[in-house]
Amino acid sequence: MRRAKGFTLIEVMITVVIVAILASVAWPSYQSYLQRSRRSEAQQLMLSIVNKEQQYLLDARQYTDVIGAGGLGISTQGWDCTVNGAKTCSNMYYDVVVALQPGPPPAFTVTGTPKITQGVDGTLNFASSGVRTRMVSSVDKGW
Repeated sequence: MRRAKGFTLIEVMITVVIVAILASVAWPSYQSYLQRSRRSEAQQLMLSIVNKEQQYLLDARQYTDVIGAGGLGISTQGWDCTVNGAKTCSNMYYDVVVALQPGPPPAFTVTGTPKITQGVDGTLNFASSGVRTRMVSSVDKGW
């Protein structure tokens, strides 16, 4: 008798089930990783804006809400800082805006608002006083 070579249908189905289980475990972890990396990009831009604001204050004795040309002059790869009169930097996942508070002393807040389904990540805030928050459903989840 000659024995056939190859896989049986049962063996293939067991392999498919194992791969499906591994994928169902790995997918949420991968999505969480993507969310954290996108948040990190927004935080880096916000820190850059805060640093430029401090330099701008030394030069002009006031803060500015213009992020792009004519203000802070920030241009970062992957971010469009020419939207809304250069007062907003945005990419596919976040909008970053500077809001001025009247003084004295003058102050500002940089806010990163998530787009699309990133909403569960929360809104990032960085105040000129150094206070950093990530608000998710009115609860601070930490920067």
